[in-house]
Amino acid sequence: MTHLEVTGLASDAELFAASVRRPEVLAEIFDRHAPELLRYLTRRVGPHDAEDLLGDLFVVALERRSSFAADAGSARPWLYGIASNLLHRHRRDEVRFLRALARIGDEPPTASFDECVEARVDSGAQSWGLAAALAALSSGDRDVLLLVAWGELAQAEVAAALGIPPGTVKSRLHRARRQLRTHLDAKD
Repeated sequence: MTHLEVTGLASDAELFAASVRRPEVLAEIFDRHAPELLRYLTRRVGPHDAEDLLGDLFVVALERRSSFAADAGSARPWLYGIASNLLHRHRRDEVRFLRALARIGDEPPTASFDECVEARVDSGAQSWGLAAALAALSSGDRDVLLLVAWGELAQAEVAAALGIPPGTVKSRLHRARRQLRTHLDAKD
């Protein structure tokens, strides 16, 4: 593999294959996917823990790179799967974080100060109810919902990320949305 192929033109699968001999090429995988994964993790656990989890995620990816399916076009679902597994270890902290948001009515900072102020004015009390509703979901339902809503993964990608059938993703997503609507409607 030439330097040009390794630095931007190679697929994720090609980069993983090349990383067996040259682990440093995984930096390209990091550059491609880290910003999106960091946004997702920040929304799940807050900015400080998100950075730690992102680092852990890529350590796991490096250690387990041989388990990446060579026929997969993108590492995105695989990396979100690792992220979900790491989040399971932080589940108690996440639930506490969401309950705290429900009490104080704040959102994790992912934007500039001006954008946060504008968003707070627009959403106000909605964030309290949403955080409480998210905390009340089962971990499986919450993972599916947040991978779709915050991770912007398609249902097939969620299935691949979590290692569950697509039908299970669909039913969990439906159930989570229904429970959120019920919870939020009860707050009105």
